[in-house]
Order: sequence, then C-alpha cells, then structure tokens
Amino acid sequence: MISVPKPYLRPELQARSTFDTTVAPVASIPTIDVNMLVSMESKGLELEKLHHACKEWGFFQLVNHGVSSSVMETMKHALEEFYELPLEEKMKCKRKPDEAEGYGAVIGTGGKLDWGDRFYIQTNPLNRRNQRLFSELPSSLRNNFESYILEMQKLAMKLLGFIAEVLNIGLQEIKEMFDDGMQSVRMTYYPPCPQPELVVGFTPHSDATAITILNQINGVDGLEIKKDGAWIPIAFLPDALVVNIGDILEIMSNGFYKSIEHKVTVNSQKERKTIAFFVNPKFEAEIGPVTCLLSPTNPPKYRRIVMEQYVNQYFTKKLYGKSYLELMKIKPEDQTTVLDGNHSGY
Repeated sequence: MISVPKPYLRPELQARSTFDTTVAPVASIPTIDVNMLVSMESKGLELEKLHHACKEWGFFQLVNHGVSSSVMETMKHALEEFYELPLEEKMKCKRKPDEAEGYGAVIGTGGKLDWGDRFYIQTNPLNRRNQRLFSELPSSLRNNFESYILEMQKLAMKLLGFIAEVLNIGLQEIKEMFDDGMQSVRMTYYPPCPQPELVVGFTPHSDATAITILNQINGVDGLEIKKDGAWIPIAFLPDALVVNIGDILEIMSNGFYKSIEHKVTVNSQKERKTIAFFVNPKFEAEIGPVTCLLSPTNPPKYRRIVMEQYVNQYFTKKLYGKSYLELMKIKPEDQTTVLDGNHSGY
C-alpha cells in the first residue's frame, strides 16, 4: 500500500503534536512508584505526587507496579499470536453491528475509520461475559487472559484505594462501588501507515471509565494527551504502565480530578500493540459526586445515574471527545432542583 484509502483520511485531525519542542523540552507525565506508596517512610510524599498527577495531568506512569513479569510476558506473546492469525480466524470474533464487543475496525466521527484493529471484551462481572467471544478466542490467549485480568484487578483496587485516600473518600465506599465492578479489556493493533500524518490511530476522546490502565506491548510509542491546548507525545518508561483518569472519576470527584482527551498517532515503519484495562463501578452502583466532597460552596456539578444506564447511554450515543461527560453536567438552571434532593439523573 502506497497511499491511504479514503475512509481512513482524517483531514480535520491532520495536525500532529502541537507541542513546540524548540521552545521548551517535551513535558513528561508524572511517574508514580507503587513501592513508595506502600512504604510508610515515603507514602506521604508519594501520595502528594499522586494527587498532583491526577489533578494537574490526569495521566501518570506507574512503575514498580507489582504485576507479575511472567504474566505480562505471556500475555504479550498471546496478543501477538492473535494478531498474527489469518483474518478469517480473527473474524470468528467479529463484532456484530449491534454490539460493542468483538474484533474489527472502529468507525470514528463522520463514518471515518481509525487506523487500527481492536478487540474489545467485557471481562467482569463473570455473569456478563460474552461466552461466544470467549469460546472463539485462541486457547493461548484465553488461557492467559484470566491471569492477566486478575493481576490488573488487584492493581486497580490498590490504585483506587490510594486515590480515595488523597481525596478523603472512605475506603469502604470505594470497595462497595468497585468490588466486582464492570471491567473490560481492549487489545489494539496499529499497523504501519504509508502516510501517518493523514490518519489517526484512535480518535481524540476521554475514557468513560473510572481509571484505565494501559500496557504498551511492543515498545512503540504513539499516545498523545491534550494539555493546555497542546498535544503532547508520551514516551513510555521501560516496564511501566500508563494510568489515566476517566470520566467517572471526574464525576465522583465533582470535577476536582479531570479526565483528559487523548489520541493515538501511528508510525510509517513500525506497528504498535497495546492492551487497555478499563475499571468501572458495579452495574447497580449509582455514579455521582461523592457526598463527602460536597458543600454549599461546592455543589454537585454532575448528575447522578446508575452505572448500567450510564454504560447503555454511552454505547448508544457513540460520542467522542468529552461530549458524553458534557451531557452529565448539571446546568445552572438545574442546580436548585439538585440541591433540593432530586438526584434522579436523566
């Protein structure tokens, strides 16, 4: 292929990183060390760094995260094997038109295609799994999936506990919301592109999650985040995971922490592979600003909604950027009703 097929052309997104590296060095997102978070000697300072990362950046790299290196390595090989399968084998997991889960290209804004193939699947709670998709997964991927998911679950709950601590939210409240919560995985393959400046690997968006944990499998960068109006490329540290704040945590913190728009650019020579783990409350939980953070001077800025309804609306509306979060915001004329106790959401 020497040129990009028309459905992938994204003239409205042709601008690459707008961060001027001739004026200042490329900013690096903060790095959080889990070992320092669990050490009594260094925990206080590292919690301050975590708070700053969540408030000012919405993204951070996580080192010494404790995820088994053998689990990471076997999952890497299983993912690579999946994307090396013949197309007809991968298409056994094809996403159906009326479903969010499955394998295939993803349609961006205006019917345009992102330059990447994705496999998205809900992994928790177990009774919500798509058994058709799980049964079609190659055995190596299916067998390694469970170990990887378990490691990610443990790390996610640990991170949510630390975030609750810096926000002064009760740990029990977080546990009740997130224990056996909705979790999902997206495995993405970005092939080399002959004209990378004309396409986008992933349309700019914020995640509708509480937090997302991203594992960059093959060391090829491409993630960019939007900060202060500029697109900043992120260079992953070796063996690090990248964590970002999602819309749900922005809602829970009443806007104190903010989800950040991000996108993926692609490479003319190298392919890129990633696994994203999405962490959300349980389906029956009610999402809204946490009560202990509210006051007469800090009224709720977001509506309350049951998680299941939140998810259904998100996938139905197929919105991009931060447009879904905008729908969750309380308009000034609604404030009186909310403060009077009507938290019914939509």
